[in-house]
Amino acid sequence: MALSVVSLTWITLLEYDVLFDRDLLFFIFFASISGYNFVKYFGIVKFHHRRLASWLKTIQVFSFFCFLLMFYYVFKLQVETLYFIVGFGVVTFFYAIPFLPKYLYLDGKQNLRNVGGIKVYLIALVWAGVTVFLPIINSDYPINVDIIITGIQRFIFVIVLMLPFEIRDLIYDSLKLATIPQKIGVKQTKIMGVILLFLFFVSEFFKDEVAYRNIVVTALICFVTSLFVIFSKKEQGKYYSSFWVESLPVVWLLFWLLIN
Repeated sequence: MALSVVSLTWITLLEYDVLFDRDLLFFIFFASISGYNFVKYFGIVKFHHRRLASWLKTIQVFSFFCFLLMFYYVFKLQVETLYFIVGFGVVTFFYAIPFLPKYLYLDGKQNLRNVGGIKVYLIALVWAGVTVFLPIINSDYPINVDIIITGIQRFIFVIVLMLPFEIRDLIYDSLKLATIPQKIGVKQTKIMGVILLFLFFVSEFFKDEVAYRNIVVTALICFVTSLFVIFSKKEQGKYYSSFWVESLPVVWLLFWLLIN
């Protein structure tokens, strides 16, 4: 997951010919690991801290060192970038920490993660912000119409990436979560994914600067991603979503590096 977030950030640097920013990419890598493990394992550690399994203790130690490295690299970034980071840090914190009033939360869980219908959009918003606007702000690059379109594209792309996960989790998710497949069904979810990818591709032509390489790379990643959406199902292989779908941003980056 962390490599995928870094890949999407690197793609932004390539697309706008921004100098390679190693410190930013390292910060995003370690922040992604720290944030993901915090969200995923906070509840488990909270209720079972006295008898944690050895694998969970290992994850805790690993996450701690990643957090320290994140803290080291954050001071190498622009001051303006830090304000932006704080905003997304707050969202990540409340994504896992209970704070909502009882009439909004599900199954006794008072965090943003369990508010019906917003999970996928919240994740897409954070990913789009971190991988598009963070590198742009840190590089003092002006935010223009093209940047905003790229942010919208990234938001759409991450939503599409989430669809195979939501289809897989149909048998586990509470109906109160109101995920996209729960609301419209698997077939309609796949159709929605393909339509979103079409919009993602077409929006490339609305940018002020339309480059042939961008069109080719966008078409390639849309095609590959659409196949994964179309062939996703509830009974997936262990690595279908958790590895192959999640690695699509890395594939997208490889397309970019090959074209360049």
